[in-house]
Amino acid sequence: MDKNTKIGLALMVAVLFAFSFLSRPSQEEIEARLRADSLAAVQQQRTEALAAEDSLRLAEATLHQQVGKADTTALFYSALEGKEENIVLENSRMALTVSNRGARVSKVVLKDYKDQEKNPLTLFDSSDGLTNFELNTPQGVVATAIYYFRPVQVTDSSVVMRLNADADSYIDFCYTLPKDDYMVDFSMRAVGMTALLSPTSDHVSILWKQKLRQLERGYTYENRYSNLSYKTADDYDYLSETQNEDTEVSENVRWVAFKNQFFSSVLIADKSGFSATRLTSRMEDENSGHLKNLTADLQAPFDPTGAQATHLRYYFGPNHYKTLRAYDKNLSGSDKLELDRLVYLGWVLFRWINKYFTINLFDWLSRLGLGMGIVLLLMTVIVKGLVYPLTYKSYMSSVRMRVLKPQIDALNEKYPRKEDAMKKQQEMMSIYSKYGVSPMGGCLPMLLQMPIWIALFMFVPTAIELRQQSFLWADDLSTYDDIISWGVHIPFLGNHLSLFCLLMTVTNLLYTKYNLDQQKDTMAGQQQMPAMKWMMYLMPVIFIFVLNDYASGLNYYYFLSSVTSIVIMLILRRVIKDEKVLAQLKEYAATAKPSKKSNLMARLEEMQRQQEELQRRRQDIGKKR
Repeated sequence: MDKNTKIGLALMVAVLFAFSFLSRPSQEEIEARLRADSLAAVQQQRTEALAAEDSLRLAEATLHQQVGKADTTALFYSALEGKEENIVLENSRMALTVSNRGARVSKVVLKDYKDQEKNPLTLFDSSDGLTNFELNTPQGVVATAIYYFRPVQVTDSSVVMRLNADADSYIDFCYTLPKDDYMVDFSMRAVGMTALLSPTSDHVSILWKQKLRQLERGYTYENRYSNLSYKTADDYDYLSETQNEDTEVSENVRWVAFKNQFFSSVLIADKSGFSATRLTSRMEDENSGHLKNLTADLQAPFDPTGAQATHLRYYFGPNHYKTLRAYDKNLSGSDKLELDRLVYLGWVLFRWINKYFTINLFDWLSRLGLGMGIVLLLMTVIVKGLVYPLTYKSYMSSVRMRVLKPQIDALNEKYPRKEDAMKKQQEMMSIYSKYGVSPMGGCLPMLLQMPIWIALFMFVPTAIELRQQSFLWADDLSTYDDIISWGVHIPFLGNHLSLFCLLMTVTNLLYTKYNLDQQKDTMAGQQQMPAMKWMMYLMPVIFIFVLNDYASGLNYYYFLSSVTSIVIMLILRRVIKDEKVLAQLKEYAATAKPSKKSNLMARLEEMQRQQEELQRRRQDIGKKR
């Protein structure tokens, strides 16, 4: 194997190991699986602590309820008793349920998507969380979650829920569901409450809490892409997906999102943003039916005089890039919501490739009405076609190095001693220069292809279009396609074996074997080859541990990519003859003008001169002795 190929392989191994490290489960996840019994008790303690944390926030509400029962003059006393009723708002996208208790959104059903039982997908219901607004009064804090509101204006797409202090003093919560949209408009206004609310209070405190439901088939994989995300004026961030985390945000927050892999619930402020924001994420047990327990404690502007309403918005819908991107249409600067950040597309370079290339190509192919399996096949062919010039250049570089191998072997025989290594390297570079061959010519094209490979690694797990789309034996291209499963969890492998992942691994092994067989002559006599061959065979095997839990669509794409690479190599091998390449190199050497000595050659010559001078001095000293 020539030096160029070794450098390329070393760089690829480094990148793949880096991704293996970044993608592997955290130490907390591994320990949690190995010590499930003991951590179950810890999890129970955490759940109880979180419940206590919630009860602290509602303790004042309970106190007001008790005082209200004893004192019929208490604010909103008449709303303490009632019967819970639900009002359903609908459009073509969703059915949104508003409960009269607390006037909160208690349930969201997305009509365009199905759950694992093929029923319309319930994003959450009243058992998964709560929303509480706290207002300051001269007597203390009023918590809206305990009161029964009265619906006063109800249509198919809007409702006004009213909390009466008396006939002329009340607070209105208004929900409006636009046509064909996932966005819900919400406003909160005080009417005739100036004397009843604290005139110096300019904010309302909001406690928003939700347990993320497990909506997809694989807990580990979905959990990896589920979190609490938030957006400030200048930044986007999220809490850890793999461990408990709490944070206080000093800047104003534009929105907070409770994000599943493919769906999100987002609370959006107006331009002024939320203040005093505290965010909490707690892990849920794998068998609980939930992924995480998320809490957002924040403040929004509120006018107790009622001159201005508090305007907020909710987004309940899919994490679909172009759907989210559309909410910034005709907006600029700080007006943009940037909800599309909820779709993770990788770091800056990879996100750029996915935004402007991968997503547009994927959408164009999807609009042809083809199945997702065929779409991924066509994507593979198109991407391979686009990078073919780089592939061809890399292959031609390896061929040129191979046909010059006899001359390099002659140098090895000419300079067998270690002391002559510098002189051998110098003459080797002269040979390459003479024939116009660059030792790095095959490495650079390989590296230029890596960003596309990595960008697709980021894109496929977030492509909601693959969700519940079947192909061949895979029932759902967005999750794993197990052919064998077992009850015991094996670290890094899980409790199943995915067929597309297995096929991809086998194909990569065959591709590796083919390459090694083709370069047998080049590698002959090199002592480090057994270890190098072992490493090249090991890398495809590592894939099965890294990608076994990943989407079958991703493994299917990599399987197709490997097959396509083998076909391309077979064609190139058949078309490009070593004899013809050698003849072209000899023609180049005969006709090319002498090139200016490169800096590398100059440095090698200087190092050779210094080495020879040092060797001569040592010989002189030896003779004197």
